[in-house]
Amino acid sequence: MFHKEGQKIILISFFLVAIIVLAAHYYIDLNWLKLLIQCTAVVFLIIILQFFRNPKRNVTKSFDEILAPVDGKVVVIEEVEEKEYFQEKRLQVSIFMSPINVHVTRYPASGAITFSKYHPGKFLVAWHPKASEENERTTIVIKTPKFGEILYRQIAGALAKRIVNYANVGDSAHQGEDAGFIKFGSRVDLFLPLDATINVKLNQKVIGAKTCIASLPIKDEDR
Repeated sequence: MFHKEGQKIILISFFLVAIIVLAAHYYIDLNWLKLLIQCTAVVFLIIILQFFRNPKRNVTKSFDEILAPVDGKVVVIEEVEEKEYFQEKRLQVSIFMSPINVHVTRYPASGAITFSKYHPGKFLVAWHPKASEENERTTIVIKTPKFGEILYRQIAGALAKRIVNYANVGDSAHQGEDAGFIKFGSRVDLFLPLDATINVKLNQKVIGAKTCIASLPIKDEDR
C-alpha cells in the first residue's frame, strides 16, 4: 500500500522510467550501457516506491500510552522549555527519520486537536539543535483524557521540502491513524508532561503506532 501523498510522484516516476527503459532498448547499441541505464532507472523507481510505502498498522488504542508518531530513531530525550505553546518545561522526545524509513505521521494519542499551526522556515539538517525552532515545521496539540495536552511537531530537514498535516483544530485525533506525511527525511518532536514515564532510550529504533514512547506514572496506591 502506498500513501496518497505519493500518488502523483509515483505515476510520473513510472512514466519516466518506462520511457528511459524503452529508449535505451531501441536507441542504445552497447549492451552494457543499455543494461546500466535500464537498471538505474528501475532502481530509482524502487526507491520512490519504498519511500511512499504506507504499511497497515493494527493499533490497540490506549489512553494510558503515548505511541511513536513515526518510524525512526530516538535522538533526544530531555527536559526543555517549550516556548511556542506551553511556555513551560516539558519532556521532549525526538525521533529522526532517515530517507529509508516510513514517513507517515500517525497520531500518538487519541483526543481533541486544540492547536495546529504551520511555520515556514529553514531547512537545517534535522538533528541540528535549532531545527525545532528555525526549520519549516507544524505544531499540533492534542488534549488527551489522561495526559492532558501533548504536543508533537513535524520538522522538515535538509532533504524534506514539504510537510503535510491533516490535523485541524476541533478535529478528533485517533491514536495510530494517519495524521500527515513528511517528504524525504526529517524528524518529529514530542513534548510530554514532566511526570510522564518515558519508555524508550536514546538511539532506540521505534515503529510508528507500535512503540510505546511514554506511559502514565505508577502511583503509590498501584504498587
